[in-house]
Amino acid sequence: MKKYTHFILAAVVVLTMPLLMHSGSLASEVLIFALAAMGCNLLLGFTGLLSFGQGIFFGLGSYTVALMLSRWAVPMPLALLLATLMGALGAALVGWVAIRQRGTYFVMLTLAFSQMFYFIAYTATDLTGGDNGLMDVPRPNLSLFGADLWTLATPWQFYGFVSLLFLIVFWLLLRVSNSTFGRTLLAVRDNEERAAAIGYNLRLLKLQAFVISGAVTGLAGALHAMMTGLAPLSNAELHTSEMILIMTVIGGTGNLFASLLGSAFYLLLADWLSQLWPRWLLLLGVALIAVSLWMQRGLWGLGEMLWRKLQGQRNTATAATAKGEQA
Repeated sequence: MKKYTHFILAAVVVLTMPLLMHSGSLASEVLIFALAAMGCNLLLGFTGLLSFGQGIFFGLGSYTVALMLSRWAVPMPLALLLATLMGALGAALVGWVAIRQRGTYFVMLTLAFSQMFYFIAYTATDLTGGDNGLMDVPRPNLSLFGADLWTLATPWQFYGFVSLLFLIVFWLLLRVSNSTFGRTLLAVRDNEERAAAIGYNLRLLKLQAFVISGAVTGLAGALHAMMTGLAPLSNAELHTSEMILIMTVIGGTGNLFASLLGSAFYLLLADWLSQLWPRWLLLLGVALIAVSLWMQRGLWGLGEMLWRKLQGQRNTATAATAKGEQA
């Protein structure tokens, strides 16, 4: 039962957000970026790879679904599948080169790939729309043989669709993280030299983690394009990679549910601060500095610390009560 706790928590959050939030688009955005943060977490939290290339896969997913739906009228489920595959293919290419280096050089390679992809997206106007992006991305209903199975016209109807995909992906990633493969990734993260000495193929393991991460992030980018009706150049910017990475760190690395916490914290705080002051990014920066200084294990680590303190107080109170009864 314990291994299903995080999935139950994620399901509770998904079911609770419509009751607490007024914007279906913002709620969908929280889950979409939570998907991207989970993909990043698989690299950073489970494999120990700090990648600035997540915006590549997010942008690939956005552009792929936009082209499929707006220009070639591909069925929506197939378009999402192709966007996921494009994210995985892009990650395989980036990962195949980047994993040949470690540490700072690995980070520099992912950063270089991110900048290269942005330049390609900016110049390939026939495919990406350049600086204007791809506009008027449709959001067709989920249908079968011409019959609509799921209407996606309103923001909350689309949120229901996104929440279903989010829970499915969350469950699959939970299975991956709890599998032998996931435990092996943790071994690589904790002591790469010892893992290599045992006989693990480190390059293959890292590449597999990259591909899974890219697939999930590509799906997130596709859903974001469907939500906004736009596949902008900003989805391929370095800022997108940084934002996904920040969400992952804020929530807590090495924990999939923490990615949802990080996404919700970042987006909801940004939405709230933007209504208080036009220069809200300054306030957001102060909040992120506070998190970095005093919550280095993220929101999940803070929750665990508070829970342990609460349990310790309960145990102390119980022991005192039992001692008083014996006296």
